[in-house]
Amino acid sequence: RLKQATFPIHKTLDTFDFTLTPSLNRNRFMTLAKGEFVEKKENVIFLGNSGTGKTHLATGLGTSLIQNGYKVKFITAQDLVEELLTANVELKLTAFEHKWLKYDVIIIDELGYVPFSKTGAELLFQFFSNRYERASVIITTNLDFTEWTSVFGNDKMTIALLDRLTHRSHIFLLNGESYRFRQSMKRIEEREGGRPRE
Repeated sequence: RLKQATFPIHKTLDTFDFTLTPSLNRNRFMTLAKGEFVEKKENVIFLGNSGTGKTHLATGLGTSLIQNGYKVKFITAQDLVEELLTANVELKLTAFEHKWLKYDVIIIDELGYVPFSKTGAELLFQFFSNRYERASVIITTNLDFTEWTSVFGNDKMTIALLDRLTHRSHIFLLNGESYRFRQSMKRIEEREGGRPRE
């Protein structure tokens, strides 16, 4: 199942430093990892700047869910849209969507980093609508909900999509300095013989 999930890198919740993100309730998060939200067909959405741990948390949550017996699949939003466009051209869209419904949870990473074409946005909207109250999604995005129109390009479609996605969702806001930036600075200071910043 871990191999089938196609995670880009192996991350677990144990290696995430919750003390760096006070807004995250660790206990609530560990409860999610047991999978009750999957049984209820609910979603999880991580919003925050680049480098704040969204993909780590999504992957760690996915890993825990796999250990609890669920089928999970990881894909970037851009790759998903490209696959949807290909399936649409080949007239295999229905079969494609049925294949993805076999997964209990789909992790869609980096929604909002690249705007989609009109057709791509419509197909992604249809994909989400097809899973609505049938199976869970975990989404990571660097955009506030008010900015999603810039990706989907249509106010009414964006409002309808957000209505479905947030209806039964656990939403986590991750703010603060980038973990990657913080780690890079620490390495530089250690290399130069200085003490890491507090």
